[in-house]
Amino acid sequence: MPRASRAQAESHRREVLDAAAALVRGRGVHGVTVPEVMAAAGLTHGGFYRHFQSKEDLVAQACSAANTAMNEERTRIRAAAPDAATARRTFLERYLSGKHRDAPSQGCGIAALAGDVARTQADSQLREVYRRGLREFADQLDELGERSGPEIDDESLVELALLAGALLLSRASAGDELSERILAAARDHLLANRPVG
Repeated sequence: MPRASRAQAESHRREVLDAAAALVRGRGVHGVTVPEVMAAAGLTHGGFYRHFQSKEDLVAQACSAANTAMNEERTRIRAAAPDAATARRTFLERYLSGKHRDAPSQGCGIAALAGDVARTQADSQLREVYRRGLREFADQLDELGERSGPEIDDESLVELALLAGALLLSRASAGDELSERILAAARDHLLANRPVG
């Protein structure tokens, strides 16, 4: 295959993954069809199988892409902050915000896909990618909390559960004052209870 064609094929694959990651986070795994993803990427449905084995393969890779995007965001926050405490505060404020709540298609895949993943087979490709994303998220929370060790710290797991749970509940109650209160309560709790490494 000529070099230009390979580059174009990789560009198309990336466009499909980006479209799928946004659609799956916004609508859920079962709320998206392959033709919709391909149309969102500006491509025809016929080219799908040149890039992916199945819809399951696409969804798993889209989940991985969503996780990578959030990991990169946390890395950028850490790199821009003068210290871990400032990075942690910035991350918590952004994650537990109305802006993040209101943009699920561009937000955290861990929160957006939890329900879908819970209904998949234990050995599914999506579940494996999701578990890897959970571990990466918890590892980064370890770093932001200045905790270290060979295992993920339990405090990071509690933070992860509170972050994703608060985001899910605030999305489910959007339009009600309870939604804002959930975000604020979780944010205030995490910021007031700064873990000691």
